[in-house]
Amino acid sequence: MLIAKLRSEKNRDPLIAIVLSVIICSVLIVYPLSYAVSGARPLFMLLVVLFWVMCQPTWCGIWFAFGTGIFTDLLVDAPLGMNAFSFVVITFVARFLTRERRILTFANLWVISFLAVLAHLFITWIAQIMGGLQFSIARHWQPLLSSILVFPLIYFVLKKWRI
Repeated sequence: MLIAKLRSEKNRDPLIAIVLSVIICSVLIVYPLSYAVSGARPLFMLLVVLFWVMCQPTWCGIWFAFGTGIFTDLLVDAPLGMNAFSFVVITFVARFLTRERRILTFANLWVISFLAVLAHLFITWIAQIMGGLQFSIARHWQPLLSSILVFPLIYFVLKKWRI
């Protein structure tokens, strides 16, 4: 009976958890904050996409990253495709570099998330330069630290759906 229960827990569909995590992240992205704090808002959607892509590769892949990137662009009123491009590039690189390695520890995922957030900020910074948009370099890099500190919380909330 215990073995049957363990098997049923391992074979759970993560679809509801994926949808709920994206909905919760979308609320956290658009939740109004003061101007001083809003610059350091973590990149919730990128972190959740990265978690699902790395921990549920059969359910979430490049198309999931593209869809959530477009959804994020629409939510934050960014140029259409900017977050989608960044999410797809980061997802492709992360999946390509870890395809042989199926045992990813928390430390591995944390380092990958740090590099992914850094790459996302760099890609959006380059896109803003190429688009001729005005931006503050100091405010642009504020989400790096907050995102890295929030990733363990996201991991420990969602880890029971990890394969």
